[in-house]
Amino acid sequence: MNDDKTSHDSGEMTWVEKIAHAFSGDIKSRKEFLDILEMANRNEVVDDDAMGIIEGALKVSDMQVRDIMIQRAHMQVVKAESSLEEFLPQIGESGHSRYPVIGENPDDVLGILLVKDLLPNILNADHSSFDISRILRPATVVPESKRLNVLLREFRENRNHMAMVIDEYGGVAGLVTIEDVLEEIVGEIEDETDAESDAFIRQTGVATYLIKALTPINEFNDKFGAQFSDDEFDTIGGLVMQQFGYLPSNGEATSIQGFDFQILHCDQRKIHTLSMHSSLLENG
Repeated sequence: MNDDKTSHDSGEMTWVEKIAHAFSGDIKSRKEFLDILEMANRNEVVDDDAMGIIEGALKVSDMQVRDIMIQRAHMQVVKAESSLEEFLPQIGESGHSRYPVIGENPDDVLGILLVKDLLPNILNADHSSFDISRILRPATVVPESKRLNVLLREFRENRNHMAMVIDEYGGVAGLVTIEDVLEEIVGEIEDETDAESDAFIRQTGVATYLIKALTPINEFNDKFGAQFSDDEFDTIGGLVMQQFGYLPSNGEATSIQGFDFQILHCDQRKIHTLSMHSSLLENG
């Protein structure tokens, strides 16, 4: 009590009062806001996890859909002309719960397929009458320039989980999910459909793989017959970072010895996951 009285008498604010002051509407800048939160973090009023979420939320308000979207070339789609037997193995392998369904090309998005809507048709012994158009959900479309905080609010209000991203010419540039946005705030989210924690490499398509950045270089070499050196770096993430020469953003791509890497998820500190494609593997 005496310490508090002394601080008041001296005209100095305690750190608790500074936090209260920050939320009183008198805050002048984001830097001032973060400085006060960092003070609270140092005094263990705001823990590291909460601090990270707050910083992630602030970062999201400055980001656009193009910064995190899954690029068109890496989308997992279902072709409307395919039979149930033809695309079920793809769904079983990739493990997603939603898929864009396309017509003649990726710009012709007919709707979104929810895997749960397939169950009655899978259980039906007669697949000859299956018509995918009957179970499609409408596709939500957003521009590349949409702010992530606005998109997250729309996802919540409309109860959508996936949106198709269009470029300035109206063509499909990629897709984005609510999980992609949330991962920018809270970090990578893994569930029972993701690769096991000890599985560094998972195939997602023809000559296309999901690669964890922590994949040891020697394990990558053994898997794909590559000749990457591990003299300077032990992991694929370190090797890719060296190739860029800086910490890349989500969606950026680079090639190393015939292997094409695209950043799927990274934060302000490191790369987490990559997509890898190589024509060297197409006939393997």
